[in-house]
Amino acid sequence: MEKAVAAESSAALEENRRERLVRLLAGATFLIFFQAYMVAPLIPRLSTIFAVSAQTVGLIVPAYLIPYGLSTLVYGVLSDRLGRRRIMLASLTAFVLLTGLTAAARSVSELVTIRLLTGLGASGVVPLGLALIGQVYPYERRGRPLGWLFGAMAGGAAFGSTFGALLEPWLGWRGIFLVVSALGVVMLGLLLPYRGLLGEALATPPTTMVDVLRGYRALLATGRGQRTYAYVLLNSIFHSGVFTWLGLYFAQRHGLGEVGIGLALLGYGVPGFVLGPIIGRAADRWGRRWLVPAGLGIAGLAALFLMLEVPVVVAALIVTLLSLGYDMTQPLLAGIVTALGGKRAGQAMGLNVFCLFVGFGLGSLVFGEALSLGFSDALAIFAAIQLAAAFAAIPFFRSETTPARPRP
Repeated sequence: MEKAVAAESSAALEENRRERLVRLLAGATFLIFFQAYMVAPLIPRLSTIFAVSAQTVGLIVPAYLIPYGLSTLVYGVLSDRLGRRRIMLASLTAFVLLTGLTAAARSVSELVTIRLLTGLGASGVVPLGLALIGQVYPYERRGRPLGWLFGAMAGGAAFGSTFGALLEPWLGWRGIFLVVSALGVVMLGLLLPYRGLLGEALATPPTTMVDVLRGYRALLATGRGQRTYAYVLLNSIFHSGVFTWLGLYFAQRHGLGEVGIGLALLGYGVPGFVLGPIIGRAADRWGRRWLVPAGLGIAGLAALFLMLEVPVVVAALIVTLLSLGYDMTQPLLAGIVTALGGKRAGQAMGLNVFCLFVGFGLGSLVFGEALSLGFSDALAIFAAIQLAAAFAAIPFFRSETTPARPRP
């Protein structure tokens, strides 16, 4: 009896430590996305400082996001071989150093270069955190912790956009990067006591490039894998394209300054923070077959509503609706990815984050090019594609129901 009680107590303690680790990983994810998107509302200001066009300064967004996505393909494979702990801690350290170095940039070209290096160095934390959840939580319980991490992504993007604009007049854009670097040091210190839970290297034979390519081919060989990764890419292109340029949208349509832009974008993180775990629980209970198409449709409709001449308060509420569409799709798609990896969990999630961040980078580039047609036309193009994807998702994801739980 005493042994049973002791075992139960030990299991509860381990569960509590795992829950605290999830929240710390969510904090690290929030910080990484905060610094990724805090530059978006500063594009008009940096354009003035460096005396270049807004489209030129806008390159700092894909310069970070696309290398971030590409390097996750490498980090996912390395984590399966070397262990998550080494890769995640080294990547977080690189994030701290390179984010601080960004403050030393003296031109747009230097800024773009440092952002590119930061994307390469910082991309080992989020995908491996997602892979860790896939290994320590059963499939029917992954929705909630994945909701935490994806809620942190959306919240980091929103608060980064907001407070990047709010703090720039007080700290300057260089000071903001230094503050984020300092917060990264704090986060690194908080994670160190939990490094034992991050995972050691798996006992696998030496991996060759042929093995790696075979692994990716296996992940994409099934219809489930193909449609899941395709929707991760397409959905991220849509959301990043619209969100990256919302600062310019509010500046041109409503005449807002940096502070006003930041406040208008604040709603983008609300659904993720408040509803992320709830949406995850709903996916665990009822499956993803209806939630994913609904999220795609909500986001597409939000883009259509932004085309209308609406008051600034209504536009800010539409931004919140756009965020809800993100929170009903990407976390749930990541949950499906965790079921695809098997022994290649790091590689599977690396491919997921590759699609996610490459989509983020491509979205900002493509929408920026479409702006030559005007904001309304650019929004119409993105909304039409997103709504078409929503209707196609209904038959594509009809099999994504929650498996029946065994009876005790």
